Amino acid sequence: MGLSSTPTVSEAIQICIFDLRRGQHDGQELDKILFFFPTLPLSTQLSVIGLSEGLITFTRIFSPQAACEVIEAERHSHIFYEAEMDIWMVMVVEKSKETEAIWRTDALRRVLKEIHSLFVLFHGSMRTMLEKEPNGGLLRSHLRYFIMDYLSDFLVGKKLQLPSFRDCLKERESVQMLTVGREAAIEVQSLVRLVESCAGNTQCHSLILFQDLLVSTTLSSGDTINLFSYAVRRLTPRALSSGVSSWSYLRKGSTGSNPTSVSLLDSLSVSEQFKEENSRHVLRPLKHDKWSKGKDGFLFTDIWGVEVGGSLISETPTVWLQQTEERMYLCIYQYKSLTLIFLIPVSSIFNGEQGVSMVKQQVLENASLRISKVEEKLSKGWGGENAYHVSGYRYLLVDGDRYVSRASPTGKVATLSKESLLALNKLREEADLEKGRARWDEQGHEKDLEVCIRAKNNAWVIARITRGKELYMVLEKANETLLYASDAVEKFSNRYCDRAFSLD
Repeated sequence: MGLSSTPTVSEAIQICIFDLRRGQHDGQELDKILFFFPTLPLSTQLSVIGLSEGLITFTRIFSPQAACEVIEAERHSHIFYEAEMDIWMVMVVEKSKETEAIWRTDALRRVLKEIHSLFVLFHGSMRTMLEKEPNGGLLRSHLRYFIMDYLSDFLVGKKLQLPSFRDCLKERESVQMLTVGREAAIEVQSLVRLVESCAGNTQCHSLILFQDLLVSTTLSSGDTINLFSYAVRRLTPRALSSGVSSWSYLRKGSTGSNPTSVSLLDSLSVSEQFKEENSRHVLRPLKHDKWSKGKDGFLFTDIWGVEVGGSLISETPTVWLQQTEERMYLCIYQYKSLTLIFLIPVSSIFNGEQGVSMVKQQVLENASLRISKVEEKLSKGWGGENAYHVSGYRYLLVDGDRYVSRASPTGKVATLSKESLLALNKLREEADLEKGRARWDEQGHEKDLEVCIRAKNNAWVIARITRGKELYMVLEKANETLLYASDAVEKFSNRYCDRAFSLD
């Protein structure tokens, strides 16, 4: 807390986190504030949080089991997410007449959810941190640095560019999979079993990525999404070589370099009280340019370093699994375009760093040759950046049950006109509303949805939702008839979606 009012970034976007269990007595209101961006006077922070708290309380009168997710006011959109019991994250976005400022509220809400999921991955739950240090200083310190490092991926100059209508053919909370043949799949599974055997009797987990695509995972869907998201931001060969995350790398004009991250943090002046809170070592896993590849192929970092006698001693990174709430050692081995991530339970390694080193050595001795063969096989079958481009189509395919998405390459999506993207963004907004209604339907059953709209530029914008799967598509060069557009979707569904969206 204690932030002064000297912002250098736009106040059109505000993000705050507060705890409804704190600050309920006169004179203690500041205790509920856990994070606020950008730097604003404390009175303004309390006003924003007070309004948010009032909206939450009011909407619970009518819907006790489902508090508000979004409130649309004349000048602002208020997006809510209850990250943990009574701990709320709120994003307030100023409405603008500029077309570039048109967004989809569900996409912004997913940003809040991703911030929380990644935070818990590295720090554990916020409630646990508050119980560990009730005054909240520990949590505030970590939230501040973590979220500012996260937001640096969206910073262009001094302006935050959060997901807008131009990102309507992307899907957060999902992974992008590499399609492999039967022979390659057998090789990958053999590698997974070999890596697991290197840990002896200890049960470990693994993820394998090729480029920025997931090949294999032994984790739950939630843990897979979190580690995949972190990997494409900071660990894959592209992230290491360019100094940017895959998401921001594909965003036109984004730099995402370490100097950008520092400038965002330095733009927020802090009081002496806040400086004192942050005098301790703060873990910053999202800080740029902190991972490097060693001669042995393993990635290393000093992010998890511990200061001993004035020197920083590196330690093996650790993460918290969402499903089991278990703390795991994070080990990353990289060979060319293949990234192997394996996780070892901290509780199973009795001699700490020495034990982890022994497992790594086993991987080098027993699995390195197999890793090189798998990478070679995947490289031969890889179609390049445009591997999943389908001529004439610009699409997004989402499997909600498996949390997997596939989309047209970003370079191909960039060829769409602004009118097409705006029409698709509006259509997805309507689809989000329908999905929300179905989710809270008393009968609890899923609803199928099929919409086909002719945009102002004569492009066909299409949405089909059925049995947990979603397909969004833009056809700019389609014939003028609805029948032609419908037939194009049928052909796509039959060939690429196992007839999931076919009408017959």
